[in-house]
Amino acid sequence: MKSNLPIPLLFLSLLFSFSWAALGLTHQQQHHSFLQCLNRHFGNANSISTVIYTQTNSSFSSVLEFSLRNARFSTPNTLKPLVIVTASHVSHIQATINCSRTHGLQIRIRSGGHDYEGLSYVSQVPFVIIDLINLRSIDVDAENKTAWIQAGATIGELYYRIAEKSSTLAFPAGVCPTVGVGGHFSGGGYGMLMRKYGLAADQIIDAQLVDVNGKLLDKNSMGEDLFWAIRGGGAASFGVVVAWKVKLVPVPSTLTVFTVNRTLEENGTMLVHKWQSIAPKIHEDLYIRLFLRAVNSSQQEGKRTIQASFVSLYLGRADELIDLMQESFPELGLVKEDCIEMSWIQGIMYFPSDIPEDAPLEILLNRTGSAGIFKGKSDYVTQTIPETALEGLWQRFYEDETESLEVLFSPYGGNMDDIPETETPYSHRAGNLFNIHYAVGWSEEDASESQRYINFMRRLYRYMEPYVSKSPRRAYMNYRDLDLGINNIGPYTSYKQASKWGLPYFDKNFNRLIHVKTLVDPTNFFRYQQSIPSLSRG
Repeated sequence: MKSNLPIPLLFLSLLFSFSWAALGLTHQQQHHSFLQCLNRHFGNANSISTVIYTQTNSSFSSVLEFSLRNARFSTPNTLKPLVIVTASHVSHIQATINCSRTHGLQIRIRSGGHDYEGLSYVSQVPFVIIDLINLRSIDVDAENKTAWIQAGATIGELYYRIAEKSSTLAFPAGVCPTVGVGGHFSGGGYGMLMRKYGLAADQIIDAQLVDVNGKLLDKNSMGEDLFWAIRGGGAASFGVVVAWKVKLVPVPSTLTVFTVNRTLEENGTMLVHKWQSIAPKIHEDLYIRLFLRAVNSSQQEGKRTIQASFVSLYLGRADELIDLMQESFPELGLVKEDCIEMSWIQGIMYFPSDIPEDAPLEILLNRTGSAGIFKGKSDYVTQTIPETALEGLWQRFYEDETESLEVLFSPYGGNMDDIPETETPYSHRAGNLFNIHYAVGWSEEDASESQRYINFMRRLYRYMEPYVSKSPRRAYMNYRDLDLGINNIGPYTSYKQASKWGLPYFDKNFNRLIHVKTLVDPTNFFRYQQSIPSLSRG
């Protein structure tokens, strides 16, 4: 529960009476001054008491952990923020930016908290979190097929609000309903409608952003370069996005889904190999994802095998889908009984594995979720992986650390081939057959245990190197991976250092992103471990 006690200026020093003795008087004074600065900008104590949480507040831990999705970064040794600002108005964001700059504090910006390396709530130096959870309004204009979405809203909330207004409008974003739109959109944002309509970032037509000077900008006032950069380049490198305006896309009133599971004993290797040349080239109305997991064999007791799950969304009726699959992928053996016709919003409920089959639509409004312990990585594939290499991949699933290992193949092609790679910072367009997402989880947050699983993931990643994109080996920015490289803690980063991770995420667009960053944030105020660096020395 939030504290209802006012925080008058006289008692601000008490807020930092906890552990700052270890940091010395200078730090204690610095952060006391930071709170004084917020007090002046906010204007009244009651406003501060409902928005700001310090480490002495009884609700601090619950507020911090509510949107924390990777428990690797929730240990006693993890540096905690000095203050969490749960902004409920643009002025709160502006005040936090201005006071952080004045008093030498870094900020982290959190909308949903799903970032794989905890970069929206972790730092190596004293920092402040701007948590956007209270900025979550969604205004759907069904007549004009647009929506304004505040950055603290989740994908599930967006889908629910669209369905309230129309059964034939949708939005091309991810399948996990608790992901925040702020980070998801700004990193690209792909999902089951990607081959038909591209990414979430491709549908953004306006935005509101608070820049390094505390100014609220829209598309016109921020200029073409900055508007380009935040639609796939990671907006947290450039400012704080307050809201996105997006185009909604048409979908039929009835669409079809299916899930077909095949094991190695059921020609799984052949089917996975065949999928690689079919899924990216099949009609753009059909999207077939592929999940790979180790399961208990149904044919041999006590033996493990690999299961390939073909999970699909088709923008049309089941009869049409059967005809299309029989023509393009008859080897899978899809039959009418495998297909389920439903509305788009029901399809949204169908894909997340943690949503019960009989759950009401209102579950999409639920922001709560458990924090797992995991390590993720990603790849892009430009040539089909040979069957012998797939057989080598299967062997990795039988290692001790792989009980929760999942490998996901997401097909490209369709409209993704038609959008130029320079249209947005997201450069993984034509020429990519599919994206690979690797994830492994474990149950105990112990340093040695974590390192064991992380080492396994790195071995798997090394094994796949010959079969994925090269020069650079590409990665998806929303699947953050600090193994690719990190920035210095200081304000300046060399191009050589930054390119280790920047080129895999952005390839040829990286240089333009650096140019924009240097122009709009020359002192590199908005920085974190994999932010776009400013190369300005002025």
